[in-house]
Amino acid sequence: MSEWHLWPWPFFEAAHIELAERAAAWKSPVDHEVSEAEFPTACREIARSLGDAGLLAPAVPSRDAEGRWNIDVRSLCIVREAVAYESALADAVLAMQGIGTGAIWMHGSEEHKARYLDRVRRGEAIAAFALTEPTTGSDVASITTTARREGDHYILDGEKTFISNAGIADHYIVVARTGEAPGSRGLTAFIVDADNPGVEYGAPIELMAPHPLAPMSFRNCRVPGTDVIGEAGRGFGVAMATFDVFRTSVGAASVGMGRRAFDETLAHVRTRKLFGGAMAQIAGVQTKIADMSIDLETAALAVYRAAWVKDTAGGRGTREASMAKLMGSEAAGRVIDSAVQLFGGLGVTRGSIVEQLYREVRPTRIYEGASEVQKLVIGRSLVEGKG
Repeated sequence: MSEWHLWPWPFFEAAHIELAERAAAWKSPVDHEVSEAEFPTACREIARSLGDAGLLAPAVPSRDAEGRWNIDVRSLCIVREAVAYESALADAVLAMQGIGTGAIWMHGSEEHKARYLDRVRRGEAIAAFALTEPTTGSDVASITTTARREGDHYILDGEKTFISNAGIADHYIVVARTGEAPGSRGLTAFIVDADNPGVEYGAPIELMAPHPLAPMSFRNCRVPGTDVIGEAGRGFGVAMATFDVFRTSVGAASVGMGRRAFDETLAHVRTRKLFGGAMAQIAGVQTKIADMSIDLETAALAVYRAAWVKDTAGGRGTREASMAKLMGSEAAGRVIDSAVQLFGGLGVTRGSIVEQLYREVRPTRIYEGASEVQKLVIGRSLVEGKG
C-alpha cells in the first residue's frame, strides 16, 4: 500500500519522524489470522520481532539521562498507529507489553523494574494486566477479588475475565481488594508471576477477531508483600495512571487500522470498473472517500494533540486522552464500515482485508473504557471546570 509519512503537523520532533519511518518499515513475522492454538507461539514471535526492531521501547520506557522514568506518548502513538496498520494482533502484543508494565515503571520498586522491564522491552517476556471481573467492567471500583494479609504475604482469591494474554504471559499486574476503605480506596495492585501455583486459567474466550483472551482464577494465591506495587489501598490510582498513558494510544491504533482500510479502498476504487468507467469517477464514491479522509485526519489530530499535551504539559491529561480514544475508535469504525460498503460483496467475504479490519476495529470502542464512559469523563471534567 502507500508509503506512510508521519502526519505533517507541529506536534513532532526529528526523533518522531525517524521513529515513524522505522515503525512503518516493520513487517510482522505472522502474516495470517492465527488460530487459538497458535497464540502462544505467534505472540512470542511478534514480541521478539518488535523488541529486535526497538519498537517496544516507546511502550516500556527505560531510565532517561536525568534518571527519570518517563514515556513519550507521541512515540507510543506513532508506533501503535504504524503497527496496527500492519497487524491488529501485533498491535495487541505491543499494547499489552506496555499496559502490563506501566504500573511497574511508574510505581514499582527498583527491584521490580530490574526484574521485569528489560526482558519485556526486548520481547523476551510477555506482560499482562488482570483487572476486569465477571461482574465488573468499566466499574473498576466494584472489584471483588480479595487479597488478605497473612504475615509477609497476601492471599489472593477471586475471578478475572477478558484478560489479554491469560495463560501466555510471564507475569500479571493484578488489582484486588485489600479493604483499607470502601470502593476504589480499598484496592491494591500486585505483581503475580505466571508460575504461581495459586493461578488458574480458564478456556480461551473466542472473539469475533482473533485475540489471546481468557479468564483467570486465584485460589489461595500467595504473593509476597514485597510484590505490592506502590502502596496498599492505592491500586485504583495505579490502574488509572496506566490507562491515562495508554488510552490515547488506543485512538492511534484505531487510526492505523482505519488508514489501512482507507488505502485499500482507494486502490480498489481506482482500479474497479463500474458502469463503463473507473469506480473512482463516480461522484458518490468520491464523497464517501472524502468523508473517510476527513474522519481519519480529524481523529489523528485529536490523538496527537492529546499525546502532545501529555508530553509537554505533564499531569494526567485525562480529558484529552478520553477525546483521543473516543474520536479515534469511533472514526475508524465509520471509515472501515465505509470501506466494506465500497468493496461490496468482497467487503463481507471472509478473509478479505476490509472484512478482517471490520471485525478487528470493533472492540476498540469497548476496551479501556467504552465510548459512553469516555463521554462521561469528558462531560464531568467540563462541568467541574477541569477542561
